[in-house]
Amino acid sequence: MAEEKEKAGFICVKETLDGAYPSLVLGINAARQGMESKIFYSFMGLNLVLKGGAERAKFIPPGVMGAIPGMSTVATGMMKKKIDKANIPSLQELQEVAQLEGVQLIACKMTIDMMEIDEDKLIDGAIVWNAEEFLVYAKDCKVCLFT
Repeated sequence: MAEEKEKAGFICVKETLDGAYPSLVLGINAARQGMESKIFYSFMGLNLVLKGGAERAKFIPPGVMGAIPGMSTVATGMMKKKIDKANIPSLQELQEVAQLEGVQLIACKMTIDMMEIDEDKLIDGAIVWNAEEFLVYAKDCKVCLFT
């Protein structure tokens, strides 16, 4: 009988660069450590698994700076330049790598229903689970993080 893999689960609820990168990087690295790895996208994080969603992710500076009109556009540009200079893949590239590494990208059914999103708008390979399905998986995870 084959030994069951350790499991890792990550929850992403923000559609920002600083909300999206951690779950993908951790999910990919968990898979590379031989773990079964899944990322559950809920609330605003769900936008990341919609077609074109990863490309629209922004960086919103913390505090008062984030409230200044146009600052998120400037900060996003600056952050994307830093990401590129550090040779870090884009979010859409990391999503592709994650799927190639066996990480399952999961959209929250409640959020899909609440936001009236058609499931055909999800990126290829993303699946839909309700909260109970994720919890059944998460209760057996060695690592389960809210990123």
